[in-house]
Amino acid sequence: MTMDFAASQNAFADALLHADRPVPDGITTARGTTDAARFAIYRNNVFVGLTRALAQNFPVTERLVGKQFFTAMARAYAQDHKPASPLIIEYGGDFPDFIASFRPASDLAYLADVARIEAAWRRAYQAADAAPLDLAALSAVAPETLADLRLVPHPSADLIRSDHPVGSIWSAHQQDMVMPVADWRAQDVLVVRPGMTVHVHILPPQDSVFAACLFKAATLGAAAEAALIAAPEFDFGTALIGLASLGAFSALQQDEGNVP
Repeated sequence: MTMDFAASQNAFADALLHADRPVPDGITTARGTTDAARFAIYRNNVFVGLTRALAQNFPVTERLVGKQFFTAMARAYAQDHKPASPLIIEYGGDFPDFIASFRPASDLAYLADVARIEAAWRRAYQAADAAPLDLAALSAVAPETLADLRLVPHPSADLIRSDHPVGSIWSAHQQDMVMPVADWRAQDVLVVRPGMTVHVHILPPQDSVFAACLFKAATLGAAAEAALIAAPEFDFGTALIGLASLGAFSALQQDEGNVP
């Protein structure tokens, strides 16, 4: 009985999200007849609701491509991506990955990464509250043990690495009048909410490898070594204090491999 109900639900959802599907069995008018026109209206209302939710969650992405293109892209996404949560604010978590594979948008190579910033912003907004790592805790660490420490990312923190200036693009579109991006180099963007407000930070280029390694649970020593190879101008103290000051981390963790 339960399996039959689940199958009916899946068939109903599938018919709602695909215009070429027939009206599901059992969906009739009060007279007991099938009304494809009425079901089409309901189907359209569902698409309108889902595309509107995506537009609200990805406003910069919509501005970059225009409302008409965004609506078509959002409808293509919605066909095979049902909401996984009753909270519509959570809809579209994997929309950036869909954009990356959406061939009509392939000329805008930066579009998916801009959408990743917006998705990270939404996750940060809903993330658990946690106090950021206190700089005093870092200064209290004995210098000889510092290299063996790992930093635990803040629950709201996310790092977006891009070959494009996506942080500058996102920032420019926070204004009514969008100014062109002058420096078209790669950017690493930290999205984090250490307090009440979500912040989007463009990291210094020389700190990008260091930050990426730390977010992958590398020790401070290993992350610094990788950063120096990638950028000889990297400064360990400046980068560490800078990231901690932004609230990127919430705790220190001893490397288990070096614990007696």
